[in-house]
Amino acid sequence: MRLLGLVVFAAIASLVAIPATASAAPSIPNLPTNIGGGTLVDSVLNTLAGLGGTSSKTTQMIVVTAPKAADTKATLTAFEKGTDGKWVTVAGPVPAFLGSQGMGQPKDNVPRTPEGTFSLDQAFGRDANPGTKMPYFQATKDDWWDSNMKSPTYNTHVKGKNPGGDSENLYDSGPVYDYAVNIASNPQRTPGKASAMFLHVTNGEPTQGCVAIDKETMKKILVWLDPEKDPKITIGVNKGAPTADAPNTTTPGGANSNGIITGLANSALSLIPSILGTATGS
Repeated sequence: MRLLGLVVFAAIASLVAIPATASAAPSIPNLPTNIGGGTLVDSVLNTLAGLGGTSSKTTQMIVVTAPKAADTKATLTAFEKGTDGKWVTVAGPVPAFLGSQGMGQPKDNVPRTPEGTFSLDQAFGRDANPGTKMPYFQATKDDWWDSNMKSPTYNTHVKGKNPGGDSENLYDSGPVYDYAVNIASNPQRTPGKASAMFLHVTNGEPTQGCVAIDKETMKKILVWLDPEKDPKITIGVNKGAPTADAPNTTTPGGANSNGIITGLANSALSLIPSILGTATGS
């Protein structure tokens, strides 16, 4: 199993060096010598942190992985890169819930978790700021996340009047939003490509497309997150995601049209559970 993982990683490393338009078969580079973690973990996380145009300054990564795209249960682990270039685990692995249709190409009104590598930006919660460095607001009955595809403020936080459509009241939605942070899977705010995708507190059930974990870990992650460290979240599996509702088109931080970025992320991501000795699925 480990040997297979190393071979997969070697293929990933070689793909990184080849332009997306190249047709020649990649050569297999030297394999990492430390197969118990360390070098392999660092290489995988460096690969994930650099996907989708993300910058090399990313030193906080949250990794969410499931054995199959259709799974509603996953494993979440948070990593930080030190000044020595080594990644260390700061939270998890912990169980996580995904959308009731698993993960893949996001779409409004489809309970599917977006697959790819995304920024984390706006944090919020019904509870007071736990001490996060992220932009944070304490939600009241006046706070909404606009999911109205006809609204000019679609996929943003709005205060005051209900924007209509499928917009969520961030207080009335209940304890799942005691703590949350936005997963910027649709930064262009393109109607139909999904809004209100958060990492938030679980209620013990699959979500409408968000990633959900236990409250104590969610609080710990919020306190840890630092915008100066360009935090990212990578969500994926080592199999093709469902795309029946829409084709794989270019999205910053996500998949590109030829699938190389998605394949890279999924192959790298598939190594994390075996490295950590964890595997969670439905």
